[in-house]
Amino acid sequence: MQKAQKQRMTTPPRAGRLMAALATATVLCVTASGCVTVHGELEVLPGATESEAAQALTDFITAYNAADKAYDPALDADRVTGSLGAINQAGLKARQTYSPGGNKAHKPLELTDATYIIPKKAGWPRWFLADTDSNRDEDGGKLDTRWLVVFVRSGPDALWKASYLGVVPPSQVPEFTRDKDGLATPVEPQSGELTVSPADLSIAYTEYLQKGTPDIFAPSTATSQWRETRRTTRRAGFSYQYIDQPLTGGTFGPLGLRTEDGGALVFFSSKHFERQVTAKGLKPEVNADVKALMTGEVTNSLTKERISSQLVHVPARGQSSDSGGRVRMLNRLPGLVAAKGE
Repeated sequence: MQKAQKQRMTTPPRAGRLMAALATATVLCVTASGCVTVHGELEVLPGATESEAAQALTDFITAYNAADKAYDPALDADRVTGSLGAINQAGLKARQTYSPGGNKAHKPLELTDATYIIPKKAGWPRWFLADTDSNRDEDGGKLDTRWLVVFVRSGPDALWKASYLGVVPPSQVPEFTRDKDGLATPVEPQSGELTVSPADLSIAYTEYLQKGTPDIFAPSTATSQWRETRRTTRRAGFSYQYIDQPLTGGTFGPLGLRTEDGGALVFFSSKHFERQVTAKGLKPEVNADVKALMTGEVTNSLTKERISSQLVHVPARGQSSDSGGRVRMLNRLPGLVAAKGE
């Protein structure tokens, strides 16, 4: 008894304070809806403020224009990521190779009339969608479009980077589900409330292109028509082979937002290979972009590697829709990232 009492009396004050702090932290974790940390990793927070989103868009446009004018990928490398980043960086690298003096026809990109759709979520990465009007179209006409740019931030000290771009007519921009504070609702990658979970979209799309199943995509130029084009492409002395691979992790992961119709608007990525093999005496054609990104030497075989981002509308499970419950392709943005000659 005396020994135990002596031990209690000689416990260092510093250790006692540490134990008390740990106990307090435990109580906070148990009683709160989520454990609140210094940087908010576990607290449900807006992905960004309106001013942060506006600054991220401005920073992206500034870097993009500098890189496009100089054809220098280093000038916007820290402002792009994911599929958009891969396409942007490869394109600039190629054009820098054959136009080292820069872009003589550079026209600064302008993205105006911005609306920011900001989801609330816990943890990192955080992200938001900028719905903008570009100066690359004809306002008010049949060619009028909206540029939907996704910005991602991987941590509290990281820069905002553009990871996805979708270009759609204004009529294709849906109404997003928002709470009383105007914040949007993100879709969990493994959500079972949609006909296809965002995490499975890239796998489903690449399998569909290869085999025609699962037949979950509404007819479009990027689905049924692309499969038919591949099937019917013929040229004497040439054979064509296609391989499609899903991209599902890291900076290529899907991102989606709930829409008022019960479904979701989802961005996802994929990778595609096209191989041309020729008969003796023939060679595949090699343009300037392919040559700039090519390894090896073309004798009778050329493989082109492209990364693609897709923007789709996914209906809610069991819900009737204009697409008959199928995933509707709104936009596909592909870009050459590598080539190999053999």
